[in-house]
Amino acid sequence: MAALRTLLPRVRAPLRPWPGCPAPRSFSSGAGFEYIVTAKKGKNSNVGLIQLNRPKVLNALCNGLMVELNQALQDFEEDSAVGAIVLTGGEKAFAAGADIKEMQNHTFQDCYSGAFLSHWDRLTRVKKPIIAAVNGYALGGGCELAMMCDIIYAGEKAQFGQPEILIGTIPGAGGTQRLTRAVGKSLAMEMVLTGDWISAQDAKQAGLVSKIFPVETLVEEAIQCAEKIASNSKIVTAMAKESVNAAFEMTLTEGIKLEKKLFYSTFATEDQKEGMTAFVEKRKANFKDQ
Repeated sequence: MAALRTLLPRVRAPLRPWPGCPAPRSFSSGAGFEYIVTAKKGKNSNVGLIQLNRPKVLNALCNGLMVELNQALQDFEEDSAVGAIVLTGGEKAFAAGADIKEMQNHTFQDCYSGAFLSHWDRLTRVKKPIIAAVNGYALGGGCELAMMCDIIYAGEKAQFGQPEILIGTIPGAGGTQRLTRAVGKSLAMEMVLTGDWISAQDAKQAGLVSKIFPVETLVEEAIQCAEKIASNSKIVTAMAKESVNAAFEMTLTEGIKLEKKLFYSTFATEDQKEGMTAFVEKRKANFKDQ
């Protein structure tokens, strides 16, 4: 806990551009990004990579960063060559939380009238699968951002937590809801009420994380998983993602009804015909995303 209290003031440090950041690349109108770096990865350039890039403040999530993240997500969503997205940070921090200096003087009226943080959940409306590759700290808004992704891969030194209680507030971007659904009430309640964080190993055991990898290979492993996903039919993949996500919103009966409708819908696609024909003919399917 002492370490957590030491970390929090560092996240609130003054915001300054990082002079040594790599040249950003944007896929919209050729404009560069200030707070993120984007690229296409994979043998077929079918994986969109987004790296949060504010290392001096442990990738604190300022409004500018979130606006750029949403733009990059839209770019990759509209790019027909991209089938999956990887979201990552640095080796020391995925994101150590929201930018406290930006929000510390907000009033209730500011938050309520301005729908504060409402644009953070753009990530949850992306149809293409998103993998969070988490190294280092994923705290507060950083943990919430990771939980908005479809799959979480963690580096062996990753740390997850919702420490908002230590600065006099509570999670405001889904932390109390998604964490509880992921790890259960008891652990979620303990993390939210104490501000304590958990290790990558504990996160995997609790069901928050899918796999753990060495720090230096984490992003490449996430890209490989994204390549495997991107090799499938994009339209059917979107249906599969929608069906799994519905399990968190619907009763079992309602969820199964939706699954059946989506299952039936795959039979209206050319990719279903190609996939099953390829299986019968013992060859690799050539999906056209139609």
